[in-house]
Parts: sequence; C-alpha cells; structure tokens
Amino acid sequence: MGIFSGLKNLGLGNMEEMDLFDEPKKEEAKPKAAAAVPARPQEKDLIYDRSFVCPVCDSHFTAKIMKSSKARLLGTDQDLRARYDGIDAVKYDVVMCPVCAYSALIRFFTNVTSAQAKLIREKISQTVTLTKYAEEVYSYEQAMERYKLALVNAVVKRSKPSEKAYICLKTAWLLRGYGESLREKEDCDEKKVAALARQEEEFLENAYKGFSEARQSEMFPICGMNTVTVDYLVAVLAVRFKDYGVATKLLSAVITSPGANVRIKDRARDMKDQVMRELKSK
Repeated sequence: MGIFSGLKNLGLGNMEEMDLFDEPKKEEAKPKAAAAVPARPQEKDLIYDRSFVCPVCDSHFTAKIMKSSKARLLGTDQDLRARYDGIDAVKYDVVMCPVCAYSALIRFFTNVTSAQAKLIREKISQTVTLTKYAEEVYSYEQAMERYKLALVNAVVKRSKPSEKAYICLKTAWLLRGYGESLREKEDCDEKKVAALARQEEEFLENAYKGFSEARQSEMFPICGMNTVTVDYLVAVLAVRFKDYGVATKLLSAVITSPGANVRIKDRARDMKDQVMRELKSK
C-alpha cells in the first residue's frame, strides 16, 4: 500500500499513486514574439489643409502643409536640407493661390505691398493657366510647378535677393529629393535622374549668388537665419563651386564665432578640412 492509500475515502482517490518527491515539470518558456516593426508613416497622414487669404486677390483657399509636430526628423544634408521619415517637407513649403496664381514660400506669403500685388495681377494673374490637382499629396511634378510659380512671382514683385536665393535653394532640395525617390524604384530612369542633378546644380549656383549678395546688402536675420547660419550655408555652396577662398574665410568665421553652437562649429571644421584636402590634392 502506498503512503497515500486511503485518500479515496476522502474523495482524493486520484492522488493515491502520487510520488512524494516527484517535482512538477516546469513549462517550457515560450519564445517571445518578435517585436513588430513600426509601420513607416504615410505622407498623407503628415499633412493637413491650412486656410489662407490671398494678399493679392483676397480669395480664401486651402493649401497642404506639413504637420511639423508629427514628422520625424532623420537628419540634415551638408547644405542644411532637412530629411524626414515618410515625407519630403520641401514639397509643402510653397503656398499658391488657385485664383490669381500668387505663390510664395510660406515664410514670405503675406509680405506683399499694394504695388507688388498690382504687378502680380498685371504680369501673372491675367495670363496664367493653372493646373488643377485633386490628389491627397503633392507629386514632385506638382511641387516643381509651385516652386517655379513662386520664383516667377518673386522676380515680378522685385523681391530681395535673399527671397529669390531661398526659393532656388529649396528648389534644389526638391530636385534632390525627386532624384532620390526615382533611385528607390527598380526601373530607375537614370537619364531623368542625371537631368534632375543638372537642374539641382543650376539652382544651387543661383542660390549661392543670391545669398552672397544678400550678405552684403541685407539686414540679419536673412530668411530666418542668423549670421552664423548664413555664413555656413554660403561656405558650403562656395565649396561646391570651388570658390575656396570665400569658403575658407566664412568657415573660419563660423568656427571662431562666440554665437555659434557646437554642432555647426563641428560641421564647419569638417568642411574646412575637406577644403584643405582638396587644395592639397591640386
């Protein structure tokens, strides 16, 4: 008889054969499920329709603007172009009136005098034919159209060199983003990518000329940028176009500036080292 015999009388007959020292088997640990990879944000979820009143024709309209609080910054290019996850922010920086075609970077949209408005109505609004689009997001082609209109408007209303330079700079960034988006496709059109790169170079060269002139003729801040930022940007563009004397002078000014933060000083040092290497290699 076992030591548990008699348990049947207590209604525990199924336990009479138990082993006194038998340890219950531990359940095997179940493998943890792999953490789900967060879905990449969709461009349409990172924009919204913002209301505007046109300062040229008084029309009420909406334009698509990026939700800056929701977009995740991935980093910045050497020339300060910001890169975000799931969206090219540059596509949404031009505001265009769908009635009179007045267009400008959002920073400058309301800065129109009555004389400038008259010039726009006479030289643009009376003859322009606008493309209508109903897509959820702006394509690169649509964004390019808006930037071209912004640049034409800036010329017609006789904007400062800095505004025209800033439009050129951002157009170059847009072209860069367009080229990057094409390279991600399996059937990448290399000829189109090369053509976009050539256009980017042309716009960057005009940005360089415009910002160089603005540094000499305009009060800071310029396009929302302080002296250090503009000097760094112009230096980067100077390096691109092999104007090493200008680049070295401006980079030294950034490095020694008491108002420059550590990050931009480090960038300036790296850029200056690059200039030195290029000069030595000649």
